[in-house]
Amino acid sequence: MTITSPSPTLSESILVDGLQLIGGEWVPSVTGRTIEVINPANREVIARIPRSDAADVEAAIDAAERAFPAWRDLNATARAALLFRWAQLIEEHTAEIDQLESQEVGRPHWGPPPMAGQLRFIAGQADKVQGVSLPTYSPETLGFTLREPYGVVGGIIPWNAPGPMFVTEVGAAIAAGNTIVMKPAEDAPLTPLALAKLALEAGIPAGVINVVTGYGHEAGAAIPASPRIRRMGFTGSPFTGSLIMAACAKNLTPLHLELGGKSPQVVFPDADLDQAIPAMATGITLNTGQICAAGSRVVVLRSIHDEVVERLATQMQKITYGPWHQPVNMGPLINEKQHSRVLGYIEAGRKEGADLVTGGGAPQGGDYGNGFFVQPTLFDNVSPDMTIAQEEIFGPVLSVIAVDDEQEAVRVANGTDYGLVASVWTRDVGIAVRMSRALQAGQVGVNNALGAGVIGGPFGGYKNSGFGRTMGADSVLEWTQVKTVSMRPAGAPRI
Repeated sequence: MTITSPSPTLSESILVDGLQLIGGEWVPSVTGRTIEVINPANREVIARIPRSDAADVEAAIDAAERAFPAWRDLNATARAALLFRWAQLIEEHTAEIDQLESQEVGRPHWGPPPMAGQLRFIAGQADKVQGVSLPTYSPETLGFTLREPYGVVGGIIPWNAPGPMFVTEVGAAIAAGNTIVMKPAEDAPLTPLALAKLALEAGIPAGVINVVTGYGHEAGAAIPASPRIRRMGFTGSPFTGSLIMAACAKNLTPLHLELGGKSPQVVFPDADLDQAIPAMATGITLNTGQICAAGSRVVVLRSIHDEVVERLATQMQKITYGPWHQPVNMGPLINEKQHSRVLGYIEAGRKEGADLVTGGGAPQGGDYGNGFFVQPTLFDNVSPDMTIAQEEIFGPVLSVIAVDDEQEAVRVANGTDYGLVASVWTRDVGIAVRMSRALQAGQVGVNNALGAGVIGGPFGGYKNSGFGRTMGADSVLEWTQVKTVSMRPAGAPRI
């Protein structure tokens, strides 16, 4: 990971303070209430956002409904051109957007932001949405399908990677011809607002993208509750996902859910540990472990267990942490609630009998100030049924579970309610093939820690990690519905 030391100040050219986007206008909440956005490294206020509720959501839906007919009827190549222009503006503001997201999330710079590339990939699909011709019983009948947008759709995203998740959800939805009402997390809404500002500058018409800010139980809950929302996308916890799904069920609204993970990293005796150890340490400390795909369980064959633990401890002790603008590997957790939650899981690991190898505390004083920092933490001798081995911690906490053979490795790896990402570390092609088939996960990485490295790989989960896929070649199709058309000449004989 490239470590840089950017300026600790934010450019105001893309910063939106105190307003939200509805119908192409930057407006406060109906009530005038606001929420403070806190820098998690020092608890200082970065900006304020509207604390919206159902009234603001209804206004956003009104705006999206007004914009929908013209946006739907705009030819797909023209829609794609606007998305390409949006991507270009994002690229021109890359450094500003990266620093904005770094400050509100708390993460240090972790490489070039992916948003421009994500949008270009999506824009390339916009005019590739096609129906098919259908066989008919008579040559006088023509049968074919049309793919059409749903209309006004909704999306809710979390705080851990707000920029990439915003463009992934919004880009695919509007590329298909929908208009959208988005609700970013109240902890990290500034990057989505900045991206929406650039979308307007790119020429995407008013009302096509609407961003309503506020708390989940107020603004967020109002989106899936509305019968005028015709499809939903949600990324977040399984608990909140179940609430979203229940709300959608009342209106029979289709949705996709991208939920949590408890990703296993299965290490075989022939693994290249020089490659695997740094990747596993980075995989659990990147974004302070606040990544759904983070490999939080090391399932290791007993013959190399001791070596893996020793090397992992050494590697994790090298991880530096501090405020986002310093040249460090890891920043703070997002907020006080998450800080207490992660420390609670660490305490649960101790109480349930796991061996704390390194970390386990919250650094104090100096650059850590009042920030929500926690040390990279490694537990050994974790049993598969322990809390830290079963529940998503969403922090830099890694558990090592020793197994005797490949079959036990599969049972342990699959032995949680989640199925998002899994990794396999081996030089043996046969093991790689068998494990890729046996692991219950939406993404399997062989000799990589986060299931990454491909362009356009569909992303989503098995089991309680959700359903539906984003980011793949069909991501735009996911936001369309299919209509079958049967066409016959007037007066043709009945079949």
